Amino acid sequence: MTNLDQDWPEPIVRVQSLSESGCPVIPARYIKPPTDRPTASAAASDAVNIPIIDVHGFCLDQDEALRDTILRQVSDACRDWGFFQIINHGIRAELLDDIREGWHDFFQLPVEIKQGYANNPRTYEGYGSRLGVQKGAILDWSDYFFLHYLPPHLKDHNKWPAAPPCLRELIEEYGEEVVKLGGRLLKLLSLNLGLQEGYLRNAFGGEDVGACLRVNYYPKCPQPELTLGLSSHSDPGGLTLLLPDDQVAGLQVRNGHKWITVKPAPHAIIVNVGDQVQVLSNAIYRSVEHRVIVNSKKERVSLAFFYNPKSDIPIEPAKELITQDKPALYSPMTFDEYRLFIRMRGPQGKSQVESLKSPR
Repeated sequence: MTNLDQDWPEPIVRVQSLSESGCPVIPARYIKPPTDRPTASAAASDAVNIPIIDVHGFCLDQDEALRDTILRQVSDACRDWGFFQIINHGIRAELLDDIREGWHDFFQLPVEIKQGYANNPRTYEGYGSRLGVQKGAILDWSDYFFLHYLPPHLKDHNKWPAAPPCLRELIEEYGEEVVKLGGRLLKLLSLNLGLQEGYLRNAFGGEDVGACLRVNYYPKCPQPELTLGLSSHSDPGGLTLLLPDDQVAGLQVRNGHKWITVKPAPHAIIVNVGDQVQVLSNAIYRSVEHRVIVNSKKERVSLAFFYNPKSDIPIEPAKELITQDKPALYSPMTFDEYRLFIRMRGPQGKSQVESLKSPR
């Protein structure tokens, strides 16, 4: 699949170790250009938040009015924000709490244990601290753990953390629940686009979808005004289902010319449209830039579950959505090809997907 080098272009430094060193200043490699720093953007209003949608009634076929209300709310959120939070989504609150706590405990393990899972650009799977392979790139203030969940032949429990002892079982149960939720959400999006309810899931590969998890760890930062936990980007995959830290805000979503700091609802899952859905919908739904700010007093853990198309299926706009007035904006490209394109460059705002538009 990939032409990436076997290793990172420079020695890897764990951000957690920088944070715990007690140094009052961050290394120059983490200082963002003035235009990209959190304080350089228009201040977000505390009164504004991404939509919160109760999706419990979507499966209750006997209440058509409630179902229509949910469809409309999701449609508006996808068009206006590209992001929304869902509550009453069917995943046990205890499971959400337990898996978030389990991953927090993993990042508190001694570094030599975590180093046993160190990743490289070739597979990306494991314990990491940078995205992209550009030498000399400005880095983000975060560590992470990335693992494959689907397809089954990529899932390798031995690559998942063995400590804390319950974590592998929690990942398995959580993955199963989130995959089911992703399938239900694709039905919602398909219906709102005027397509058959199974259209997007079939375009993703039906039973052969891809799914992976990136757990983000954002250590305390002595100069949070100079850096970001994750640079501005849109997600390259299909749908992202994020379990945020509901005690410490950090995710920011671009809305117009402002960055809105998301205020997570308790036990909510944050959903956002990825680049592949933007392509399939012919940009009726758009993936949206987002980033993560860091905190001088508190660390954060969040779990981003990516529900993606099968890697070798060409993704292109649905023919039902192409008209004379709105021709296809994108040429076919497999998710594997697009993912390689992204990984070579690292986070680049919306420029990745916009660069794929067909010449007009």
